Amino acid sequence: MKAYIFPGQGAQFSGMGLDLYENSTIAKDLFDQANEILGFEITEIMFRGTPEQLKETKVTQPAVFLHSVILAKVLGDSFQPEMVAGHSLGELSALVANGVLTFEAGLILVSKRALAMQKACEAQASTMAAVLGLEDKIVEDTCAEVDGIVVAANYNCPGQLVISGDVESINKACELLTEKGARRAIVLPVGGAFHSPLMEPAREELAAAIEATTFSKPTCPVYQNVVAKAVTNSDEIKENLIAQLTAPVRWTQCIQAMVADGGTEFIEVGPGKVLQGLMRKIDRSVAASGASFEG
Repeated sequence: MKAYIFPGQGAQFSGMGLDLYENSTIAKDLFDQANEILGFEITEIMFRGTPEQLKETKVTQPAVFLHSVILAKVLGDSFQPEMVAGHSLGELSALVANGVLTFEAGLILVSKRALAMQKACEAQASTMAAVLGLEDKIVEDTCAEVDGIVVAANYNCPGQLVISGDVESINKACELLTEKGARRAIVLPVGGAFHSPLMEPAREELAAAIEATTFSKPTCPVYQNVVAKAVTNSDEIKENLIAQLTAPVRWTQCIQAMVADGGTEFIEVGPGKVLQGLMRKIDRSVAASGASFEG
């Protein structure tokens, strides 16, 4: 079975989407539409912006979403997903790709999500750290030992777990994890504690927007971050999407579930190759490649 997977924040780069814009009228129309919906020229930042400009959450999230979704649209009839999943923000790209959300509704939700998360980041000093070379259970138990807020946030692949929380607790957890044998425990250059209880204000804000948005029946199952299994019920999809902001991204478990359910060919749709790299560490037995557009 053919599975399409969609990257999240961190995959952005200057120049992303320019080839699509210049070589496809479908892409050009959608990018122009996106500028109108967002109320600023996101294409200018995507095509010619600095890495610093692209790092701003309010820009990064719609930029990665637009690259993924527009690439999927441009692929036309060759884009025939039998199952989809997206890493964090990428889940919204996946929901447009499998017909749950329209392009416009998806972009509006992404923009609201980005702004709500930015606001939550500014409310308290918080961050994330990547922990390499330890079993998940050791990382989880260590987080539980630390006073303050620190939780497992992204199960990216075996031996790579990202933790999230307030700055002091993250630093303490990194010390303890290094003592317990972590190959590395590195604080990441991110604006806040995504997928942790510190995102609760953003979750509440986004919940209202999601509840007010029409979610259609999907054309194929979406494997959602929160539950790591196939979901086809629109109401369940909404609930899981709301919960995602404060719950961990169970990416390893999502991919394992997709493989168990018959996924044999995984195609990453969007900027970069992050998910293809994780695929090789999760399950080498399945093919992983990136979607390409020949203008």
